[in-house]
Parts: sequence; C-alpha cells; structure tokens
Amino acid sequence: MLTLPEYPWESLAPYRATAAAHPGGIADLSIGTPVDNTPALIQDALAAAANAHGYPTTQGTVELREAVVAWFARRRGVPGLEPQAVIPTVGSKEFIAWLPLLLGLGPGDVVVRPTVAYPTYDIGALLVGATAVAADSLDELDAETRARVRLVWTNSPANPTGKVASVEELRAVVAQAREVGAVVAGDECYAELGWGSWDDDDSAGNEGSSASGDQRDQRDGGAAKVPCILSPEVSDGDHTNLLSVYSLSKQSNLAGYRAAFAAGDAELVSTLINSRKHAGMIVPMPVQAAMTAALGDDAHVQEQKDRYRARRILLKDALEAAGLVVDHSEAGLYLWTRDGRRTREGLRTVDAESAPDAGLHTAAGAGAEAPTEQDSWDLVGELAELGILVGPGTFYGSAGNGYVRVALTATDEAVARAAERLRSWR
Repeated sequence: MLTLPEYPWESLAPYRATAAAHPGGIADLSIGTPVDNTPALIQDALAAAANAHGYPTTQGTVELREAVVAWFARRRGVPGLEPQAVIPTVGSKEFIAWLPLLLGLGPGDVVVRPTVAYPTYDIGALLVGATAVAADSLDELDAETRARVRLVWTNSPANPTGKVASVEELRAVVAQAREVGAVVAGDECYAELGWGSWDDDDSAGNEGSSASGDQRDQRDGGAAKVPCILSPEVSDGDHTNLLSVYSLSKQSNLAGYRAAFAAGDAELVSTLINSRKHAGMIVPMPVQAAMTAALGDDAHVQEQKDRYRARRILLKDALEAAGLVVDHSEAGLYLWTRDGRRTREGLRTVDAESAPDAGLHTAAGAGAEAPTEQDSWDLVGELAELGILVGPGTFYGSAGNGYVRVALTATDEAVARAAERLRSWR
C-alpha cells in the first residue's frame, strides 16, 4: 500500500482552535483559498453549458485551447503558441502531482524543485519512487545526481516566498536542464498577481525586484511582465521539453471549479494528452466553457487584483508595525514573514554567504544558530493567541524555518481585524 506523509495542514488544528477561541473571532490567513465571489460572467458560462450529456474531450475544446493561446500572447508575452500545445487540467495540483508518473519517471530518476517550495513537487516524486532534490540551480548538484535529473520545477512567482525569477535566472535553468535532457515545468499560477515593479498600479511604492530591460515588455499600465518559461526571452522560441502550468483559481476565484492548464512542447503535450485519455483525467465540459469565458475577460482579473492589493497593503503595514519582517513577497498572495526582533538581536540567523537567496534570512550575528522548525511554530502560536491563523514556513522545506506564510485570501473584514490586532500587539 502506498503511504504518503500526513497532509501537513492537519498539524495546524490546535493552533486553529486557539485562534478560534479569540473573543473577536478567528482571522484565518493560513490557506490560500479564495473567498470572493466567482465573477458572474463565468458562472453564466458554466450554467449555459450545463446540459453536458456527452463526454468532454481530454484535450479541451477548440474554443478553450484558442482562448489559452490568445491569453499567453496577450498576458504572458508568448506569441505563436499552437492550440495543440495546450492541455486543460483538473486544477494545477493534480498535474503537478502526476507529471512525474506521466513522464515515465521512476526509481533512480531525480526531480529538482526550488529550495523553498510547495510540498506537492516532492509528493509527485514520491508517487513514482523518484528522488526529490531541493535546489535552485543544477550547479548545486554533484555530477552523479545532476546526470539523473529528469524533471526540473521552477516556481515563479513562488509559493510561499513571492519571489519572481528573472529572465536570466530562468534562462540558466532551461540551459542546465537541456544539457541533461530534462523537462522544465514552470509553475506560474501567480503570474497575474505581481506587486511593486510588477504591478500596473504602483501607488503603494516601487517595492520588489527591479525589472531588467528585456522584462519590461509593456502591458497596459506599463508594468513589467512576470517572465514566463515559454517567453522568447527565456526559451529563444524553442519550447522543446518546456511546460508552463497555470491555474484560474486565484485570478478568477475558480478554486472550486478545478480549472487549470499547461502548455508548451507540442509533442510532449500530445503524449500527456494520450496518457490522460487512458486514465480519464478530463476537465468537465461546463468547466471548460467557464474557463474559456474567464480567459477572454481581463476586467474581472484586474478587479480581483485590486481587492488583493488593498488587503496586502493593510496587512504588510500591520505586520511591519508589529516588528515583523516581510521578505520577498513581490508577487502572489502571501507575505513571507519572520520575527524581526530575533534578527535584530542576532539570534537564530545564518551566515550571509551560506543563506540561500530563496528563503533564509540574514542579520547581525552572522554564524549563529540557523532557524529551526520551532521558530516557525513559535510565531504561529503567538499569532494564534491574537486570533490570527497563519501557515508555518517549515511546510515548505527546511529553508522555510523561521518563517510563516500570511495569506491575503481572507475577507476585507477578517484582514481588517488581523491588522488591528497586529498594530496593538507588543
């Protein structure tokens, strides 16, 4: 029998109980599940396609695939994608978990994922008996391990750190993977949720990474596009062994629809579609219709982003007022947060030369003890006493120790309650 690690979020139960006991009620900022309404135009498209008496197609309708192609050209700076290079998926998580299996990976093969990462990359490797390795560059691997790499995951904007990979960083990963014949899959589900220099409305200040000239491919208000693994600047126009994975859960409040897609190498996509046909991994027809409507409308995406921007400003200011430090977080729906008091005092910090850029923090007192899992849980516990539930950074690998992930996916009222409590804390 296959036995996987316990689902990590179950361990939050006692902290949830503590937060729920707060007299003012819980402000749940732990899991990134949307709370705002699914836009009416998408609901209408779903309802109009409800008389779905026949089986849907695994490859998706022509209309859906053409909508994805148009979206990549309009929003991601990827021109010339062909409809046959697109595959709809039942949410992005199932695709991430099952991709190693569908690629034929097994014992002896290596799956590389970011140092601080969403746990499902590791689960996908576990499902097939492959080895998951945490690294942000194949140059970090020894020669024997590097030779066995068959799949490389990039995640930009990253969950949980919110870090945006530059064109140069993505180009380097693609080049390294091609040297060993590995597939590169870019998990890019937060690409429409950039802040600071990645945001068309930069009224909150130009925070976050600066964008180099080749990234400043103008879109609407002039902000830089978050680089895509398929963009010509990254791929040189060659999508061989490249996949971009995207979800409509966050941008369109469609988490309950399980609506996502992947695109890239047409030959690879064709093989994946064939395997998924055999396994019955098919997006329902009404959901395909809803996805088509969602991808054709940018206005609702902007409206939702405006909501998240307002919540982000309120929460980030309150966290910092409470003496907490928000690192990275230049895109996505989370604030990657640590306790600034410890770093100012030089406690539980790491040497600046050894701290991975993806997550570990540095401060005065270099060479002191590295952050531990308990540091994350201690901060989770302190915030739970305030009635605020957050996720521990340790869920995302040892490089997340000392951090908590604070989600923006709560109602305006819940975010306001959390901000008020943080400002009066300490």
